[in-house]
Amino acid sequence: MKAITVTDRSEGAGGAKLEDRPSPHAAENDVVVQVRAASFTPGELAWPATWTDRAGRDRTPSIPGHELAGVVTALGYGTTGLTVGQRVFGFADWARDGTLAEYVSVEARNLAPLPGDIDFVTAASLPISGLTAWQGLFEHGRLQVGQTVLVNGVAGGVGTVVAQLARDAGAYVIGAGRSAHRERAEEAGVHRFVDTDGDWSEAAGGADLVFDVIGGEVGVRSAALVRDGGTLVTIVEPPQAQRPGVTAIFFVVEPDRSQLAELARRVRAGRLRTFVGDVVPLEDAAAAFGARPRRNGKTIVRVSED
Repeated sequence: MKAITVTDRSEGAGGAKLEDRPSPHAAENDVVVQVRAASFTPGELAWPATWTDRAGRDRTPSIPGHELAGVVTALGYGTTGLTVGQRVFGFADWARDGTLAEYVSVEARNLAPLPGDIDFVTAASLPISGLTAWQGLFEHGRLQVGQTVLVNGVAGGVGTVVAQLARDAGAYVIGAGRSAHRERAEEAGVHRFVDTDGDWSEAAGGADLVFDVIGGEVGVRSAALVRDGGTLVTIVEPPQAQRPGVTAIFFVVEPDRSQLAELARRVRAGRLRTFVGDVVPLEDAAAAFGARPRRNGKTIVRVSED
């Protein structure tokens, strides 16, 4: 099969290339998926799991990318809940070969059925950002109706989903971002936008739940805006300082079939959308790692046609 591979960590995105790789097989509780569309996180080439397996052993050449939408072509022993020929979407484990390939072997629990009226490109843009937003708001943040949510990086893949889910849940949503991102934040449904190019902390006011997707100085300033009794949720790094009366949580997204299915239901109902940017063929995916996207939104790799 054709796949994008990386071999040398020091080369970064410049070392990504398209080459022939052995097709995967379905191990116990796995399925093999013919990938129709996939996506990646630009920073994943810096993740240790891109280069080593769970035991710390080198696993290069490795295939990057984790989000996917496609069709099941094989079932491993003991696999339940999915069938050959079924449309699915979800994400591959961090320490296994990824989705920028014609086929990928994935744990069945990482996937959910994909309704026929959601196209593969849209579906491939949803799993990681959607599950991250869902788990941060509802599992870790314990969001309640009427609370105020502040999300920084509101125009990004996670931020736009956080804004939509929080508003749909009855929260008042403040989105923080660069001035150029105001339009996208408003498309995502924020009640108020705060421009982080200037002194924005006072303008933002307080929040019951702060969702940090940026870290650094922005993350520190965002954390200071959590009201007493509130919660800071971050996906960047463990909080460096704890404030009395404030719950601070760092988490890494986990697969969840039922949550993926709920996200799909909301897409079908028009209650949730993703913002797709460039759509490139597999042969151009290596260049897409190091290139600045032409369009604002998540870059999707179209691996094969429907």
